Formats: sequence, structure tokens, C-alpha cells
Amino acid sequence: MVAAGVALATVAGFGIYLGAREFEHRLPLPRSTRGCVVEAEGRVTLNAEQMANAATIAAVGVRRKMPERAVVIALATAFQESRLRNLAGGDRDSVGLFQQRPSQGWGTPEQIRNPRYAATKFYNALRKVRGWEQMEITDAAQKVQRSAYPRAYQQWADEAEVLTRALLGNATGAVACTVGRKPSIRGAAAAAALSAGLTEDWGRLETVSPAELTGLAVPASDSRVGWRYAHWLVSHASAHGVKRVRFGNLEWTADGGSWSPVRDGAHSTDRVIAEVFDD
Repeated sequence: MVAAGVALATVAGFGIYLGAREFEHRLPLPRSTRGCVVEAEGRVTLNAEQMANAATIAAVGVRRKMPERAVVIALATAFQESRLRNLAGGDRDSVGLFQQRPSQGWGTPEQIRNPRYAATKFYNALRKVRGWEQMEITDAAQKVQRSAYPRAYQQWADEAEVLTRALLGNATGAVACTVGRKPSIRGAAAAAALSAGLTEDWGRLETVSPAELTGLAVPASDSRVGWRYAHWLVSHASAHGVKRVRFGNLEWTADGGSWSPVRDGAHSTDRVIAEVFDD
């Protein structure tokens, strides 16, 4: 009877452990006074690092001409592997957003720690999976990652779909971030870094520097393209000293951390304008 009781207690304890692990996976993502809220037929809360990494993953997908479904799979994978953090290490020699392993041919640790490189490698591997377009998210991700927990990716499907809708420009004013009032980079240096980041993620863009402010403007061929760039700029605002982003009849400000109607009537439908903090 004692042995049976011990066995039952052990099984119960293991069940509690498994339940706790599942609950841990479903905990809300980190909230921060310098965080971001994404609302696009659903709501996701991320910190500044996570938001910037998500925006980069989405941009690289567009640049690689991957379908929207591929971006959802990539984001769900990065959620599971790193919670969208660019980790210096992990299980065995795993590194970065997707916990890719140098020993398995993904690249050097330094290369894998570059979010753009890591995302590109993931999309390249996904493209080689026969029939991935028709697979469930978790099956397609597993074909690429070969994880010890193959069903874990599916739990992030909802969050990945919300982010994809926003970051691919299928929602208006959907990414809102609150950033600090003392950015580490300002003025011309911030504008230059922002332009370089856009080029690294999106490829060659014909940005211009408006005479009336310190910052840049990105041409937008249509509303969807414009919101892609606008949401990317807000996503990277914290690291690049972005003070204001304007597109269409809406603008986001670092002080308010949200989108609101443009008050001066200066609508911009053919370009996205980003203003950085002055020196």
C-alpha cells in the first residue's frame, strides 16, 4: 500500500510538473514600460528587443519573396526557440533567434547571432521542404528545426498570425511601442543607423532626408507597403532613436506610444516619414 501510494504521488507530481510546463509556455509575453503592443485581429505584447526581431524576421521574408504563410511559420518557430530573443547560447551549441547549431551547418556563431542571417537561413531551409505550404505550422517548422519537442511550435500560431498581419501591412496602425525619452542615439547618427537598418532588412530603398526634420522618408507604392515600413520603423524605434512616424492620416509618437490622427492636416500617402530625436 505504501509503495502504491508513493507511485500515485509520483505520477501526480509528474502530472503537475507537465501542467506547469504547459502553463509556463502559455504565460503572457513580457510587459515593459518600454514595450510594444500589436493589435491585428488579436493582441500580442512584446518588449522592444522582441518587437525589433519580429519585424526583421517579417521583412526578410518579404525580401526573400516568401508567402505570408512562411512568415507565420518563421515567427512561430522563433517564439518557441528563443521567445524572439537573440540568445548567445542554448541547448548544446544552439545560438540566436532560431537556436540554430553551427555543428549542423547553419553557420558560425557570429553569423547566426545576426538576425537577418538567421532568418534568411530559416527561409532557405523552409523553401526546400516539399509541400510545406500545405503543412500545419508545427510540421513545417519541425521539418526545418528537427526539435526534440516537435509539437511545441503550434502553440505560438495565434501570436505569429497577429504579428504577420501587422508587419506585412495588412492592418493599420497596428504596432504601437513606448520608448524611453533619452535614446542612446540621436540626430544624424540615428538617421544614418535607421537608414542602414532599413537597407539591411528590406534591401535597397530610395530613402530621402526631408529638409524640415532630422530623419528620413521611405517611398510607399501603396497602403500595404506603407504600413509595412511604418510598423517596421516603430518596431525599431527604441534602438534607433525614432521620435515620430507618420503615414496616411496617422502618426505615432515616442512620447505617447500610440497612433493618432495627424493634427496639422499634412497627410502623407505616398511616403512614410520617420523623425528621430535631435542631438
